[in-house]
Amino acid sequence: MSQRKYNFVEGEFYHIYNRGTDKRTIFQDLDDYQRFQMLLYVANDTKSINVRDLMRAEINPYERTRMSPLVAIGAYCLMPNHYHVLITPLQEGGASLFFQKLSTSYSMYFNKKYERTGTLFEGKFKSQLADDDRYLKYIFSYIHLNPVKLLQPDWKEVGIKDKDRAAQYLKKYTFSSYKEAIGEVRRESSIVESKLFPNYFENFEHAEREIQEWLSFSPALGKT
Repeated sequence: MSQRKYNFVEGEFYHIYNRGTDKRTIFQDLDDYQRFQMLLYVANDTKSINVRDLMRAEINPYERTRMSPLVAIGAYCLMPNHYHVLITPLQEGGASLFFQKLSTSYSMYFNKKYERTGTLFEGKFKSQLADDDRYLKYIFSYIHLNPVKLLQPDWKEVGIKDKDRAAQYLKKYTFSSYKEAIGEVRRESSIVESKLFPNYFENFEHAEREIQEWLSFSPALGKT
């Protein structure tokens, strides 16, 4: 793991990612994915929250008003053994605190559910500063294209074999913010604060067309 050579600064944009220790699966079923998605919203607050209390009270966690969000999330994607999140900090120390709360809460849930102990994630989260528009725009597409690996693992090396099938797969993939990027509204839409990120796409159709262009690109999207 490379050491970060910068501090997280309000108004800057960062690609955050991490995976399970020893590349282990960290999302084993639907409930796991949904728990992590929910934590992307409820853990993003200076105020602590007891998730079990929310569940017992049958409260929709996405309707809970947050006191002071730590970061704004522009895009995210959950994969079986890792995750990607694009953020901008909203307060000093917000990024580190948010991901500490996120990883701690999810690890406690996961370890209890699967009767295991020890570290779940591969050390501290990794980050890349998106310090120019070209790279930041690319990150939006890169994050949302990740699920194609589940359909065709070698697509970046050899190109997409069935573009239409891949496009439909992305639109149906529940565990990313791509649905929000192309205009769908759902309860998880509260996770994303797109107004705090540059608007690179004129409309939802433009955002979808950008993904289509990447699916047609041969090969490769990148090695991040």
